[in-house]
Amino acid sequence: MTDDLKTRILDVLRQMTPPDGGVDVVSRGIVSDIFIADGKAFFSLTVPAAEAQRFEPFCRNIEGAVVKIDGISKAMVALTAEKTAASSAPRNSAPPQPPQPARGAPRPAPAGRPPAAKPGIPGVERIIAVASGKGGVGKSTTAVNLALGLAALGLRVGILDADVYGPSIPRLLGLKDKPKTSGGRTIVPLEAYGLKAMSMGLMVDEETPMIWRGPMVMSALTQMMREVEWGELDVLVVDMPPGTGDAQLTMAQQVPLAGAVIVSTPQDLALIDARKGLAMFQKVDVPVLGIVENMSYFVAPDTGNRYDIFGHGGARNEATRLGVPFLGEVPIEMAIRESSDAGRPVVATDPDGPHAAAYRDIAARVLAELERKGPNSPAPRIVFE
Repeated sequence: MTDDLKTRILDVLRQMTPPDGGVDVVSRGIVSDIFIADGKAFFSLTVPAAEAQRFEPFCRNIEGAVVKIDGISKAMVALTAEKTAASSAPRNSAPPQPPQPARGAPRPAPAGRPPAAKPGIPGVERIIAVASGKGGVGKSTTAVNLALGLAALGLRVGILDADVYGPSIPRLLGLKDKPKTSGGRTIVPLEAYGLKAMSMGLMVDEETPMIWRGPMVMSALTQMMREVEWGELDVLVVDMPPGTGDAQLTMAQQVPLAGAVIVSTPQDLALIDARKGLAMFQKVDVPVLGIVENMSYFVAPDTGNRYDIFGHGGARNEATRLGVPFLGEVPIEMAIRESSDAGRPVVATDPDGPHAAAYRDIAARVLAELERKGPNSPAPRIVFE
């Protein structure tokens, strides 16, 4: 049945004229493998990065045509492209900004009635975001080991990979299977080391870079939040993409975040970007649970000498300056890197080791902050100053 549906989808694609007027996308060989589960079809088109904007409406047209096929209830088509030096990162569409009041002027009241409280995810008690101002600071590794640290404290924990540009959770947890659906309505998350996990990286090939514009980011995140059977969770940890873009705003607007954890390395350049991430969460009224200093120092295994490769203590000092908790420091350590690459996170596979202890301490401080702020933190609201 699935092969028949794939054939029918390809037949539909052959009949559609691409926006550049060329031959159909099937004949070009730019259609990925089609994944179908309980009537939901997922696939991508690989186009030059410069053509992404022109092909985006075409993808929406494809979705509309595919759902007309008997047996297909929903379709999701993504754009992918090989990265080049000139276009190595996807461009995010930013939401329009309202006029800015003069400095010192009172904040404008929202038009009409006050914003409604954001509905939570059924069964999920608290949602926390793990974020960073820039990439390459070990945010995803921190998110996974933080989630495992919370689970070690006896909590029921899930992890959502919201980093749609570069999903890392499947690799970090050693997940390779495709998620299944339940009753054709919801996606069943995969499980690893006691965590329930969901990522767009489970839907596409690991080595396929993707172009995601604002509407696609919001649609994907909404589906992963609302159409996944998370069950009963005490905490859902969300691994955010780096920066301050569509994914962060979508999370703030769609669900009441209990708080955010900011990950940074000690050097000034990373801290500058960390400040932006922290300020963004403050602007959308999301409590900042604290800052983690990752890659804090390195201890040479042969001599035992300690080296502060990126400096040391910068995140602690920044936390003090900004009046937010300092959650702890994690060293540069080959064991963390090796276990992460192998899909065997240290908190799960070496729970008695010193590195697992560092992550568990961070988890304990995060939990203490959550308890201190109370279970019913107010839903975030977007405030422009």
